[in-house]
Amino acid sequence: MASLNVYSVLVVLFLTCGAVMATKENDQIIKENNCETKMGLPYVLEAFTSIFKTGGLSKKCCRELVVLGKVCHSAFVKRTLENPLFKDLNPTTIIAVSIQTWNNCLALIDSPSPSA
Repeated sequence: MASLNVYSVLVVLFLTCGAVMATKENDQIIKENNCETKMGLPYVLEAFTSIFKTGGLSKKCCRELVVLGKVCHSAFVKRTLENPLFKDLNPTTIIAVSIQTWNNCLALIDSPSPSA
């Protein structure tokens, strides 16, 4: 199961993040921090959609994102922005959305759950 999860994440990252086009700096950060293995595929897709299109993240996805870590999160966003498929996006806007997403997730997972 874990190998399927890792494989799926790698496939999605290759397709959406332009692994071949990535800078050595972001690739090195991702490799050194084992970023590819830290987040499940459904959460990768949810986070990607939230940052690069529209939408919010579930609490479960926020937990996964925080476990991924800010360094990995930032490196993936920057690497994605290097992909020619996303050349029409404003990098400043996407990075701002990515930071806001990170901050929202921190606040969401730190907040107490409502009592039933």
